[in-house]
Amino acid sequence: MFPLKNIIFDLGAVLIDIDYKKTEQAFIQLGYYNFEQMYSQYGADKLFEKLETGRISNADFYKTILALNNNVNTAFEIKDAWNKILLDWRAESLDFLETIAPMYKLFLLSNTNAIHKTAFLASLKKETGRNIIDNLFIKSYYSHEIHLRKPNDDIFEFVAKDANIKKEESLFIDDSYNNIETAKKLGFKTHLLLPTERIEDLKYELF
Repeated sequence: MFPLKNIIFDLGAVLIDIDYKKTEQAFIQLGYYNFEQMYSQYGADKLFEKLETGRISNADFYKTILALNNNVNTAFEIKDAWNKILLDWRAESLDFLETIAPMYKLFLLSNTNAIHKTAFLASLKKETGRNIIDNLFIKSYYSHEIHLRKPNDDIFEFVAKDANIKKEESLFIDDSYNNIETAKKLGFKTHLLLPTERIEDLKYELF
């Protein structure tokens, strides 16, 4: 049994509440009736993969997705629908990170994109008074900034090497089973965070 030294946290549904259905319904109302096939908790088509790995600009993303619906919508409507996924921050969970920072090395690993990052940082300030969350971690890894995306093996290998941590001493917490399965296969300790759970309720000494 290897001692736990590092904890890697997901962002959505771990530190901030999210709702995929709200974004799906918003896009359906705009005329994107197959949106669930384009983007969901467990998968993304090529366009959204490019967005979440930083391989397409915001402007080109809007241009491409507008064209899919014959340009009957506006970029503002697309941004608004896309940001519907973001709900409230879990302020108590953020505070909890500060209490365990002396005991473990903390990292953030999130599939996200530049549009959502702008939105969630704005809501972070409004809801919690915090300007950033990166100072709660040794390092934050955002998919669109490192050009890698969960659940692919390479993003977990990249984080382990870049952070100089041993997988068997590192706990990965995420709300998506496919991400958990990849991390577990590669040798990380893992915990699938259920909708009813909060990170402050877990027994870290048992990992």
